[in-house]
Amino acid sequence: MQRFVARSGLLEGGRRRAQSLLRSQQQQQKQTRYFAQAAREKEIANDVLPKMPPFDYSPAPYTGPSVDEILAKRRQFLSPSMFYLYKKPVNIVEGRMQYLFDEGGRRYLDGFGGIATVNCGHCHPDVVDAIVSQVKRIQHPTILYLNHAVADFAEALASKMPGNLKVAFFTNSGTEANELAMMMARLYTGCQDMISVRNSYHGNAAGTMGATGQRSWKFSVVQSGIHHVLNPDPYRGPFGSDGEKYAKDVQDIVDFATTGHVAGFISEAIQGVGGIVEAAPGYLPAVYKNVRKAGGLCIADEVQSGFARTGNMWGFEAHGVVPDIVTMAKGIGNGMPLGAVVTTPEIAEVLTRRSYFNTFGGNPVSTAAGLAVLKVIDKDNLRENASTVGAYMKDRLTALKEKYEIIGDVRGRGLMIGVELVSDRQKKTPANAETLHVLDQMKEMGVLIGKGGFYGNVFRITPPLCFTKEDADFLVDVMDYNMSKL
Repeated sequence: MQRFVARSGLLEGGRRRAQSLLRSQQQQQKQTRYFAQAAREKEIANDVLPKMPPFDYSPAPYTGPSVDEILAKRRQFLSPSMFYLYKKPVNIVEGRMQYLFDEGGRRYLDGFGGIATVNCGHCHPDVVDAIVSQVKRIQHPTILYLNHAVADFAEALASKMPGNLKVAFFTNSGTEANELAMMMARLYTGCQDMISVRNSYHGNAAGTMGATGQRSWKFSVVQSGIHHVLNPDPYRGPFGSDGEKYAKDVQDIVDFATTGHVAGFISEAIQGVGGIVEAAPGYLPAVYKNVRKAGGLCIADEVQSGFARTGNMWGFEAHGVVPDIVTMAKGIGNGMPLGAVVTTPEIAEVLTRRSYFNTFGGNPVSTAAGLAVLKVIDKDNLRENASTVGAYMKDRLTALKEKYEIIGDVRGRGLMIGVELVSDRQKKTPANAETLHVLDQMKEMGVLIGKGGFYGNVFRITPPLCFTKEDADFLVDVMDYNMSKL
């Protein structure tokens, strides 16, 4: 008994020493970050420009057409609807991991990731090798013949899904995936009424344009059978972060705008185009319950938030729900044209009622890239990196909010971060001109980020998931420097 007590005392003493050592290390790390931040602020005050982290790569000499020649061709031969960022458009000719290069060989830090698409990094060697290897064998045999690439990828993708989400149908884009998912929900339930969220973006075909909840992306064409509910926006919404109060609007739509039965509900866990707006806590569980009670299916649009971007494999995981259908694109192929709808075997059966076919969906080259992406996510620990680096960058951006009154909100999860600029914090007046100015000036200093939100006043930061803390420091320092000049 005495030996046991003595051993317990030793164990307790060891535990206390370990805790003390951990607290000491955490305090030391905190002090190191504080002094590093103080040094950076001193440099900015002294007008010292931030330095981009070193990167051991030099692009090949560019011999293609000039910026002016490209612009002339775009104006003459491409749709006038195509727009570009910046007063002086940047001509990107090469990319490596988290960096891009223009025609003069200048390096840029990519904080936009091809609009949340290049999750593994530009020209990741494993993805490139998989694509080149497949192209050398066969590019397009048609899905009517057997080929292992699509089956291997479907199997690997199923292993990343929760519950009974095990059956995939491949498309070429997120728009196609969402169109198909909505049609499947309507076929499965026999209902036409779909519920979507205001401020959302789901695509630019007829059905998905209807589901989209922003006028900027909607043309005057028939868009029927869609009901838009309150956006559970913790920053601008009427109920703040109370998700269950927003969810009541979904039940009201079911009760007062439908027969009491619906086909389904489609939403993004984090709105991308809408300005990196994450659904308020408690919203999705309450909505999923109400929608299923009305006989509907729950569709998770993971086109932007999927494939490790948020620190989880899927954005919906942070909300503790399991959808009936998941749509995906963008990060699925690291830039290859690839999308997917993943659902249960029972729901998937509805497509056997008629012939449904997609010529390029599931082609060997794109699905070989998709399989490589899944392997890279695990091999390079991209989920963990997105979580760690994303939290670090969000903390640094939140510190900027304390420094500059123009920053109204910093939000997001993992490496999907939004920074909203307002000219009046109380009224939340969008600071559109300032957003464009800072965006442009950051480009001039070598940092590329996006913008979005209904008012166009939100910086969208969605870099490749190989982003480092040094990259995050440079991005925030460049933003800090330009904020200080407003």
